[in-house]
Amino acid sequence: MEDLIGLLRIHIKRGVNLAVRDVSTSDPYVVVKMGHQKLKTRVIKKDINPEWNEELTLSVTHPVVPFLLTVYDHDTFTKDDKMGDAEFDLSPYIEALKMNLEDLPSGTIITRIHPCRQNCLAEDSCITYDDGKIVQNVVLRLRHVECGEVELQLQWIDLPGAKGFILIN
Repeated sequence: MEDLIGLLRIHIKRGVNLAVRDVSTSDPYVVVKMGHQKLKTRVIKKDINPEWNEELTLSVTHPVVPFLLTVYDHDTFTKDDKMGDAEFDLSPYIEALKMNLEDLPSGTIITRIHPCRQNCLAEDSCITYDDGKIVQNVVLRLRHVECGEVELQLQWIDLPGAKGFILIN
């Protein structure tokens, strides 16, 4: 763990208008992958607007590695159906973490990322300084599917003994 920079907490809030993969609904869950790490939420039965409200925590060793979020429909007797995916670039968030922001008032917007062809954002995403923490609220539009969005929030966790961003250029 000598290359560990810190932890990224991803609060998976909810899905909105997810694709129907069963007769009239779906049983969705989210899988987040970054590097060799893979974490998933619980399955929400029969709901295309699920409220997961779960926190997944990833170890970050290379801050330029994006994470991939994929939504699946849980099936009991067959392979789970894919309900779309979204890739998310952490670079703007990592750049905000490198700034010295200790004297900012809570609620200050550090930067705003606009949706474009190079990202999966469904709407503007703000990186803010809230109560001594840098957070980013994100709404991702799922790709490779007819509809669906996932709302989440990013938060950084510094670890004692981790190298942090001091050595990163």
